[in-house]
Amino acid sequence: MIGLGTIINSAAIVIGGVVGHFTGKLFKPEQQSALNKTCGISVLFIAIAGAMQGMLSIDGNSLLSGKSMLVVLCLAIGTIIGELIGIEKGFERFGEWLKAKTGNSGDKEFVNAFVTASLTVCIGAMAIVGAIQDGISGDYSTLVVKSVLDFIIIAVMTSSLGKGCGFSAIPVFVFEGAITLLARLVSPVMTELATAYLSLIGSILIFCVGVNLVWGKTVRVANMLPSVVLAVVAAYAPWKW
Repeated sequence: MIGLGTIINSAAIVIGGVVGHFTGKLFKPEQQSALNKTCGISVLFIAIAGAMQGMLSIDGNSLLSGKSMLVVLCLAIGTIIGELIGIEKGFERFGEWLKAKTGNSGDKEFVNAFVTASLTVCIGAMAIVGAIQDGISGDYSTLVVKSVLDFIIIAVMTSSLGKGCGFSAIPVFVFEGAITLLARLVSPVMTELATAYLSLIGSILIFCVGVNLVWGKTVRVANMLPSVVLAVVAAYAPWKW
């Protein structure tokens, strides 16, 4: 069944949110704060690993780094575009709407939890590649693996940030579902190089999410999302980065 991977992934996030909501009640506020920072540190290291995989290469006995210009240009131009469009405000407005419609008006952290969790589980090559595989051949194995990871991440996030994290299933369902439906159009664009660039820039954005979890919201990560699109476009440049 085409689209099953998106359904499984969305369901895993919802279940993770429910589990995190009830287990979070077992912790005291200071313990929830410690768990939140631990989650942030974990996200940081996951992101660093992904970014280094894209930037480092081995040449004989030497370890070389590259793609610095790709990173700088994609992030700088992408952030400018995102700031002009106001993507972060759009996320927040949708979060406020969800907050009101779901009866969570008294939850001060709902919007922050929703935006943070949404960015964490939406950004990345697994979501795009998995959705394309599901849409073309019905192979949802990649999205199942992502579902397990997302379940753990959302459960931990919900226990520390609040129930808004579980509602990140909505943007995931829309994002992955759209790619699944448009898979035959998207597939030729997502070459191996384009996927590698997307993974690199996506990992850096996830790193920024980790920064916000550990040190408070200091980076408007949603406004950096156009950087991911620019990373795919950069794969078709006539020069090497």
